[in-house]
Amino acid sequence: MTDFNAIKNALRSLRIETPSWAYGNSGTRFKVFAQPGAARNPHEKVTDAAVVNRFTGCVPTVAIHIPWDRVDSYEELAKFAADQGIAIGSINPNLFQDEAYRIGSVCNPDPRVRRKATDHLLECVDIAVRTGSEILTCWFPDGTNYAGQDSIRERQQRLADALDETYAAMPAGLTMLIEYKLFEPAFYTMDVPDWGTSLLHCQRLGNQAQVLVDTGHHAPGTNIEMIVALLLREGRLGGFHFNSRYYADDDLMVGAADPFQLFRIMCEIVQADALDSGVAFMLDQCHNIEPKVAGQIRSVMNVQEATAKALLVDRDELAAAQARGDILAANGALMDAFATDVRPLLAEMRGEQGLEPDPLQAYLKSGYYESIVDQRGTGGLSGWGS
Repeated sequence: MTDFNAIKNALRSLRIETPSWAYGNSGTRFKVFAQPGAARNPHEKVTDAAVVNRFTGCVPTVAIHIPWDRVDSYEELAKFAADQGIAIGSINPNLFQDEAYRIGSVCNPDPRVRRKATDHLLECVDIAVRTGSEILTCWFPDGTNYAGQDSIRERQQRLADALDETYAAMPAGLTMLIEYKLFEPAFYTMDVPDWGTSLLHCQRLGNQAQVLVDTGHHAPGTNIEMIVALLLREGRLGGFHFNSRYYADDDLMVGAADPFQLFRIMCEIVQADALDSGVAFMLDQCHNIEPKVAGQIRSVMNVQEATAKALLVDRDELAAAQARGDILAANGALMDAFATDVRPLLAEMRGEQGLEPDPLQAYLKSGYYESIVDQRGTGGLSGWGS
């Protein structure tokens, strides 16, 4: 018999981080379309993130990106966030936007550029300390476009040197997450192209280094849930950047393109009892055409729904079917849970928490969007080009 109270208790432990860059104007390589009400500065981004938390009840932190979210006082920004009921989450260094990084940042053949990039990583460690953040998220856009352009082996050593220096500067309680990406902006080699490369560097550094899985950073057809299972088994899954993709790193709302994949990933998390084990569930999305705050609320709801379905899987039935080699019954145990409409369960849980049953509809009726349109107009550029 399904214990719905236990499922609701597990769902209440789920915490999701939203990214500051989702709230400002952003776009593709082709165009940044300005949106009415888009956040114009870090404080407005924090305010919007706090609104998402107010309607969903499970978004206690907001990630910041440096230099996009650079401020005069990070202590003041942290206090401002606390006054809004949330905290500053992961700190994300920017190693792809400076002119000096044309052929790489920490892997650049020029030692002066490598020094500049490593100093930025160290700056972000300091920002983490000053904001009370517990996560430093490192994505390296470094790579090459042509065979022979640079030494693949030497670039790995340069990367290791920068990671060593950064890791040595980290205080206890700060975790470094190393993100990987199959391609882009480089097309011949990426210096951290896959989970294995990330894992090797993490293992060499120590226990405060963990792998970050961005769900959009894989080749088509990659079995991401298998990667998740392997990293969980080794105790090296540090977190996710959740988004959806059709072709490459599309950064669409999580669960929009392939909700079954999101469900399968969350099944591995639930099976490993890792919902509340320190794995960071973070969104990484740039809403180019859909409304900013509403897009984040929808993504949060999609993660909650996938998690609820994963919690509904009859684990005893599944294990028994697997043990006797009953393929149809085993697959059916997953499919039955995936086919279940969990929205009433989530609505009931939210009501017990004093929240509106449908966070998105409650937000749309709240008048918040109209108020920020009046206050902010069409905002300003955020991210590249700002």
